[in-house]
Amino acid sequence: MNVPTHKHLSRRALLRGSGAVLALPWLEAMLPAFANRAQAAVATAPPRRFLAMNYGLGFHGPNLFPAEAGRDYRPTPYLERLQEHRADFTLFSGLSHEEQNGANGHTSELTWLTTAKHPGLPGFRNSISLDQALIERLNPDTRFPALLLNVGGSDSMSWSANGVNLPAESSPSRVFAQLFVNGSPAEVQNQLRELKRGRSILDTVNAQARHLQRELGRRDQEKFDQYLTSIRELETRIQANEAWAQRPKPHVDAAPPSDVQDRADIIARTRLMHDLMVLALQTDSTRFITYKAGGMNAVPKIEGVKQDWHNLSHHGQDEMKIEELTLIEKAEFAELARLFGLLKAAKEGGHSLLDQTVVLAGSNLGNASSHSWRDVPVIVAGGGFRHGQHLVAGGKGNDNARFANLFVQIAQRLDVGLEQFGSSTAPAVQGFEML
Repeated sequence: MNVPTHKHLSRRALLRGSGAVLALPWLEAMLPAFANRAQAAVATAPPRRFLAMNYGLGFHGPNLFPAEAGRDYRPTPYLERLQEHRADFTLFSGLSHEEQNGANGHTSELTWLTTAKHPGLPGFRNSISLDQALIERLNPDTRFPALLLNVGGSDSMSWSANGVNLPAESSPSRVFAQLFVNGSPAEVQNQLRELKRGRSILDTVNAQARHLQRELGRRDQEKFDQYLTSIRELETRIQANEAWAQRPKPHVDAAPPSDVQDRADIIARTRLMHDLMVLALQTDSTRFITYKAGGMNAVPKIEGVKQDWHNLSHHGQDEMKIEELTLIEKAEFAELARLFGLLKAAKEGGHSLLDQTVVLAGSNLGNASSHSWRDVPVIVAGGGFRHGQHLVAGGKGNDNARFANLFVQIAQRLDVGLEQFGSSTAPAVQGFEML
């Protein structure tokens, strides 16, 4: 006779408090007590997810691309930051979308996820972005079909079937409220005020959380505690940022430095967004995220950087500019490594969240100094692919392979049977394989 040994939780179980609702991560207790093999297979095979991040000012190629192709490449200064995750990602070179010359040197950013030609020129109309095409076909049963984020603006990487840019959110506190605060408008505002005063949302669901934790198995208890700790740490960082914003700035006799503003603390903003992405995926609040990362016409708050980031990207081979640009981009890769680590640490149904998430990170510019849209940097991490290599997908310049071929391969990995997307010419990038 089978005797159930654990409490069966709904996959949509929530912790409720005054004005707050927290979705739960996947727990073994969500498997039915008398699950048959088929049910167990479904329950322990979490859904696949997609995260796309575009860095609009690109990366300095010599610091990123190794001289060697294949698995035995020597890590470059940027890849050294990702070295602990070497087996979890693939770096591609020799890729681009075709005919990306547009209204200016940066308009290729508009089409990074769509592949439409001649962005921004008269008569241009964008097409649907990869994330939205996937959502249309998969129709995910989540609170948010997608989470569209921008580190400092309101435009996103995502485009509708009618070629309309979908709005992005750039405020971590508003994203947090969207993900975790529920109730009437008055209750939501009250909970946000409590958060600013330092009172955790977890305080409002504490009794339920303690009761639930006592009924979970040991492995679920560890996972549940990790999740609650992540929530608490994220709240603490949001509270600290809000507190600093309210404090008066010191008076000095010297004139303020050119272009330096609070919004230039790009690494802190990036870190908050990364934390939110992981929590959104971990709670299955969404399965699709796009993120406009990095890049600004200002001096980022990074030690040793004194010049405008955009200006540094147009270095013209000036060694001093490249040195400062390298400081920025090394910091970006350190944060990318941290994100990979968070996704690997979050467990779900016997897998890591990174195993279940295709992470596409790169840029629409292969050489920002000359506004070249050829030879763009592309990294794919996680998602069930065979990683650990520098894959030279095509020749240089006009001999690049189609970046969109990778889009088709990603769609197929997410169980969407696309045979063609945008400017693709093949269903896969040769040499890139699934596990």
